[in-house]
Amino acid sequence: MIRRATPADVTAIVGLVEELAEYEKARDLCHVRAEQLRAALFGPEPKVFAHVVDIAGEVVGTAIWFLNFSTWDGLHGIYLEDLYVKPAFRGAGYGTALLRVLAQECVERGYSRLSWSVLDWNTPSIAFYESLGAQPQDEWTGYRLSGAELRKLGSR
Repeated sequence: MIRRATPADVTAIVGLVEELAEYEKARDLCHVRAEQLRAALFGPEPKVFAHVVDIAGEVVGTAIWFLNFSTWDGLHGIYLEDLYVKPAFRGAGYGTALLRVLAQECVERGYSRLSWSVLDWNTPSIAFYESLGAQPQDEWTGYRLSGAELRKLGSR
């Protein structure tokens, strides 16, 4: 069953995020704590949202997302930060179901797009996304400021 996450799911979602970080060969960069995720998802003014795959009370997958905005469309969209299904549950359609729920959110709320990023070496995920009709955005290069560089620019 796909459903919106509840506060009771936070520990399981953190575990899934850590598994995803391990899969992406970046576990040492993943520092999220349950209390941080709980505050982001369920605080007074949530800015992050999540859906989970619940199989008989066990959370085996998640989609964590937030709203973005297109100045060209003049409309919000969803940015999918993480999509993860435990390996033992892959191939059963849960990833597709999570994306379908987010696409439905877009359609029902009048959002213009559903976007995400994928590592260029993650060929199984790329094939999965393209099988759904998703198109790579190769003409755009993502940039990020973080750590010391972010603090340096922010303190000027």
